[in-house]
Amino acid sequence: MHFIPNLLFALLLVVGVSIFVKNIQKIIRNIKLGKAIDRTDNTDKRWKNMLLVAIGQSKMVIRPLSGILHIIVYAGFIIINIEVIEILIDGLLGTHRIFRFAGTFYTVLIGSFEILAFLVFISVIIFWMRRMVVRLPRFWNKEMTSWPRNDALNILYFEMVLMSLFIIMNATDMAFQQLNSGNPISQFIAPLFSNFSVETHHFIERTAWWIHVIGIFIFLNYLYYSKHLHILLAFPNTYFADLNPKGQLDNLESVTNEVKLMMDPNANPYAAPADDASPSKFGASDVTDLNWIQLMNAYTCTECGRCTSVCPANITGKELSPRAIMMKTRDRMEEVGKIIDQKGSFENDGKQLLNDYITPEELWACTSCNACVEACPVNINPLSIIIDMRRFLVMEQSAAPQELNVMMTNIENNGAPWQYSQMDRLNWKDE
Repeated sequence: MHFIPNLLFALLLVVGVSIFVKNIQKIIRNIKLGKAIDRTDNTDKRWKNMLLVAIGQSKMVIRPLSGILHIIVYAGFIIINIEVIEILIDGLLGTHRIFRFAGTFYTVLIGSFEILAFLVFISVIIFWMRRMVVRLPRFWNKEMTSWPRNDALNILYFEMVLMSLFIIMNATDMAFQQLNSGNPISQFIAPLFSNFSVETHHFIERTAWWIHVIGIFIFLNYLYYSKHLHILLAFPNTYFADLNPKGQLDNLESVTNEVKLMMDPNANPYAAPADDASPSKFGASDVTDLNWIQLMNAYTCTECGRCTSVCPANITGKELSPRAIMMKTRDRMEEVGKIIDQKGSFENDGKQLLNDYITPEELWACTSCNACVEACPVNINPLSIIIDMRRFLVMEQSAAPQELNVMMTNIENNGAPWQYSQMDRLNWKDE
């Protein structure tokens, strides 16, 4: 019967990893709903970008306090999870601290984990206080409804519990404590259990171990529903980020093709699209009109609010919040994904990203200043989605604001934004 815990662990491992893989496959499928875009150029610069921004956290430390705390939590999450390797082996084979044979190196490693776990615990408490005590405004914008707020708090609570269980597990492992090495933090917790019997110590240690293991798998599968998916997606998101200068807009292929058609005297304007393909849409009205990079951006959004906190439109009370643009894009993508899950393919549900999720008022409030793009710690580009949806409003629906319509009419008729005839355009030089 001694093998039952091993079987339970193996079952937990298979179920936990299977659910995780299934959810990741859904995310990849949803991202692939976007249009193709080639971001395979300049690989050296892309690798450097990923190393600096995703791994090096270079854009986080622009705000030093939150940046340093985030680095501690990030480093703790990565390094402490090296312990998961030992947990997996112990759980499957029924061993206990199988890497103890490494001697001094092992005790130094575990000691480092304990110090990191303590620092992560303190950092998480400070993060909690910034949200719930200090109540930083960017965490309380109107798009931060009950779920986004609770999601952030849930992760903080998860981390507190996992770090506490790790320390308790070490503190109640009597053989480990007797080594009096590798326990710089747990040695101060161990006296709390000094009056307990050996059996009780073992029971608490095993209970903490199992809850820690279960917590890891719950955390792993909670990521799918959480903004903390950026733990995984920050790496491809920074690698495939736009390397062009900020403010440089791409040319719409559909517009280019139309211009070529107009300029080619031999082109047949009545010819059917090749392979009976539907004509290209100008701009975007739904998530399937966006490219896959933009959809990955939406899944990568950390909901930190740095973009919204620097947005001049939002600061002056306009409806626009770049964070909300990304959250709404992700919500619509999830809704489309659920329809595919239910029906096997997407069927028109009478909704779209434009109007049902993102309003024209939000889109036209944007000044195209790129402040949100510059501020994002994982190189998300809300402006690209805004521009594509504006293009749809202008070129497909002729729904630009009156001020823009006047300007575009002047450009068409006068060759300039101002309401002067072409004959009068140089009158300024005579003044």
